[in-house]
Amino acid sequence: MDGVLVHEGIMVPGADRFVALLAEKGRSFLVLTNNSMFTPRDLCDRLAQSGLVIPEASLWTSALATAQFLDSQRPNGKAYVIGEAGLTTALHDIGYVLTDRHPEYVVLGETRTYSFEAITKAIRLVADGARFIATNPDPVGPSPQGILPACGSVAALISHATGVAPYFVGKPNSLMVREGLNTLGAHSESTVMVGDRMDTDVVAGIEAGLQTILVLSGVTAKEQIDRFPYRPSRVIDSVADLIGELEDLEALQ
Repeated sequence: MDGVLVHEGIMVPGADRFVALLAEKGRSFLVLTNNSMFTPRDLCDRLAQSGLVIPEASLWTSALATAQFLDSQRPNGKAYVIGEAGLTTALHDIGYVLTDRHPEYVVLGETRTYSFEAITKAIRLVADGARFIATNPDPVGPSPQGILPACGSVAALISHATGVAPYFVGKPNSLMVREGLNTLGAHSESTVMVGDRMDTDVVAGIEAGLQTILVLSGVTAKEQIDRFPYRPSRVIDSVADLIGELEDLEALQ
């Protein structure tokens, strides 16, 4: 989502036409984000304010992927959660009890207000045997004032204090992509990952067996591509470059 369709809350030029064409051509799609703070309904509203109309069912967050993973591992379990409504709602919806009393999991997500008290509680619960899950490994996130510590940084703190490494569900874990494919009822050989980061989007797509398109409208710059031991299938300036293909041909297959 960020860096592909929007950049710092502003729509990438042509993104609205690109999304509209996907719908017109009957191309099923999901918009992925590692941000676990917002529910799909919240994201719909935020995207609409940027000029993008995307249905809730087409939004796939690391919170939803984490909830689906936990449901597949231990249905109707208990978890101590550090995060916002996007994560707590997703876990409630799959039947999880959120508690700090003998939880089976500590689940760490994104929040603008990481609490020392909550982190201390998480450390003690993990040290006592709770399994440690984190929605994504991103070390920092953006804000109008500059970068903020994000889920990956706080996970490192908890891991360093307990000696227990978290299992990250979000990108670059290809699990998030495979769960998205299952949600779409799609196959990897006929699906494309479009992303702006080599270290999350492209590698997750490659490991899930997808074609990959890197857009240069976000994080990764063109001169950085050769630093990585893997390459995207294609490199384009932005999703606007795909509009002609969708309009003229049976593209992206």
